[in-house]
Order: sequence, then C-alpha cells, then structure tokens
Amino acid sequence: MKHLLSVAPMMERTDRHFRYFMRQITRNTLLYTEMITTAALHYGDRAKLLDFSPEEKPLALQLGGDDPQALAECALLAQEWGYDEVNLNVGCPSPRVQSGNFGACLMAQPSLVAQAVEAMQKAVEIPITVKHRIGIDEQDSYSDLVNFVRLVSEVGVTRFTVHARKAWLKGLSPKENRTIPPLRYEDVHRLKKDFPDLSIEINGGITTLEQAKEHLKQVDAVMIGRAAYDNPYLFASVDQSIYRVKDTPLSRHEIVKRMLPYVQAWVENGGKLHAITRHLLELFTGCPGSKMWKRHITEQAHLTGAGVEVIEAALDRII
Repeated sequence: MKHLLSVAPMMERTDRHFRYFMRQITRNTLLYTEMITTAALHYGDRAKLLDFSPEEKPLALQLGGDDPQALAECALLAQEWGYDEVNLNVGCPSPRVQSGNFGACLMAQPSLVAQAVEAMQKAVEIPITVKHRIGIDEQDSYSDLVNFVRLVSEVGVTRFTVHARKAWLKGLSPKENRTIPPLRYEDVHRLKKDFPDLSIEINGGITTLEQAKEHLKQVDAVMIGRAAYDNPYLFASVDQSIYRVKDTPLSRHEIVKRMLPYVQAWVENGGKLHAITRHLLELFTGCPGSKMWKRHITEQAHLTGAGVEVIEAALDRII
C-alpha cells in the first residue's frame, strides 16, 4: 500500500508505546521511531532501542549519523529487526545533533548524504528515504533545494520528506525552528513538479486532515507531527478518508479498551504505567471530562503498583 500519510518522528514522543496506541486509531498510516543515532546502536542496548510490537507496522526507523559505513551497518540491523523502511535524518537543527555533524547541517554536504544513502542501499533491500528541510541558514534558495534532491536521488533514493521550513543552525532553538522560519509550501509543491518521478512528502505546520487532503493534490504524501501527538484522535477517520478503507472508526472509549491488555502485559513485566499513559492524555481533547481524565491519570499513574485500574477509573470520568 502506498504511504499517503505518516506521523513524524518526534524525540521523547514516538516511542513504541505511542506507536502501539496510534495503531489502534489508524491501521495504515506510516509510523516512525524517534531518531536513533548510529552511536547509540553501536554502543547501546539494541533490543531496547529497536524492539517493537508487530502491531506497530508499517514502521520506519529513523537514523541520525554521518558515517556511511556506520549508517549501512545500522540499516542492516533495521532490516534484520523487521522494519519496513530506514529514514535518514537531515532535518533536525538541535545543537547536540549539529555537534555530531548530522541532522540539518548535512544539507550543506549533499555529496556526503549521497554517499551515506548509497552505502545504506547497498546493505539492505528495504527502502532508504531522507527527511530534510527546504534549506539551512543562507543556503535556502530553491536552487539549493533542487541541487540537494538531485544529488541524493541520483544514487537511487526515490522518496523524500521535506519540512517546508528552513532551519537556522544558530540563533534559534529546535522549538523555534519549528515555528519561526516561514512555511514555504510552494517550494515543496514545485519540487514535485520538477521531480515527477520521485515521491515527495510534505511536512510542517499541517494540523488538519482537510489541509492534508489539499496538499495531496500536489504531492505524494503528507507527514503530520505535533498535531498527531496533541490530538491523536485526529487520525480516527484517516483509514476511511485517506486510504478508502471501509471499516468503521473506533470510538475513543473503544481505543482505550483495546489498549488495556497491552498495558496489563507491560505492567506485569515490570514496566511503569506512566510510560504508556503519558501518551494517552490527549485522546479526549475537546470532550467533556477531558480535564478529569488527564488529572486522574497524571496523579495516579506514577504511583507504585499502578495498573490498568487507573485507566479504567479515568475512563469513568468521561461523560
């Protein structure tokens, strides 16, 4: 199935629990991990970083790094673990990422990006994709963007996710880089016209399905970020309205009830309830009782021995 919609990789948000939760809401939307660095996979607990539930698929692993060989090795790990895609982060502007010479700063080094994705493609059979900005600092002309995409696509990458804002590598925080640089959707739309054989996905500032549908008239796919976390039920009708699936969307209550066995298993294996419930807080956004739902979970989920009864009690507070 062609990926028309995705939920953006978000640090400290798109972990395995959030992805499992989102999969109860939409079966077809492409989900991403948080960005994982090649160093973390080389030195860290790979099972903790890479394990996921089969229900989370289709699922992409996003990698951060600048060494072609290390990226190729990590892409192979992703394939062995069962991921459907590996995405290279060329969009994050945080100082920590810049210090490692990856993320958005790689837009100034398109030849290195091309070398990296070429090495990754040679190592695996699953797709290698790239998520990037429209530009960085003073390198933000449309011709700069075209040059980047051209060089990277020449080695075989066929899908690009383009955040329609430039990134300032100095002077703005990562949060400010998501809001202050103006959105230039027209550049992404134009990119699709100039590269009709590539799959171009647009990202940045998209908060409604109506907006997503309008973009889909001009590009191949839409990625939604913070809006997916702040209002996850936004995706309840995605399978029907975007993917033309005939199933009836689940109600919010039904989604919670589907989460309970997963929560129970997690807690019984020694996991903390809060690790899951922090992702559920905004499910009832806009509904009567939403504040009581969030308050009860926030106050009770961190307590020793807390389990599914906390969620069930919170559900009773929804009118």
